[in-house]
This record gives sequence, structure tokens and C-alpha cells, in this order.
Amino acid sequence: MAALVVAYALSPIDLIPDFIPVLGLLDDLVLVPSGILLATWMIPDHVLHELRESANGLARPESRAGLVVVVLIWLAAASIMAWLLVCR
Repeated sequence: MAALVVAYALSPIDLIPDFIPVLGLLDDLVLVPSGILLATWMIPDHVLHELRESANGLARPESRAGLVVVVLIWLAAASIMAWLLVCR
């Protein structure tokens, strides 16, 4: 089921073509989250519990330098967009 959801999300063929104004993106907005929810419901409870327990033991990555780089990239992108909007 998870493979089908990923295949549908990445496929250029949609149930409703994207060029139809609202409905084109609405099928992606409904079908992909619904498929993800269905795929998670299909995981047996004991497997989900085991995976959550093993995930609790892992340390979360922390990188202040990475945070600074990401914030600087967003600020640069916002500055470029503001400059382009003002100069035109």
C-alpha cells in the first residue's frame, strides 16, 4: 500500500488532471494523505509498538551550524524575492 501511495504521488498521471483549476490539486490533497493513513493502519500493532520503542532510544541530531545555514538561505531567498518585487 505504501508503494502504491508513493507511486501515485510521484506519477505524472493523475486521477484528475492538474490543469483543472481546483479539482486538479484536490485529488492529490485527498488521496495521498488518505493512502498514508491507510498504510499506517495496515501496520500490525506489535510492529508499530516495537518500532516506536526503538525510535525512542535514538538521539535526535542537533546542529546549530545547520540551523544557521538554513536560516541564512531562507533570508537570502526572501531578500532576493523582495529585491525583485521592488525593482520591477
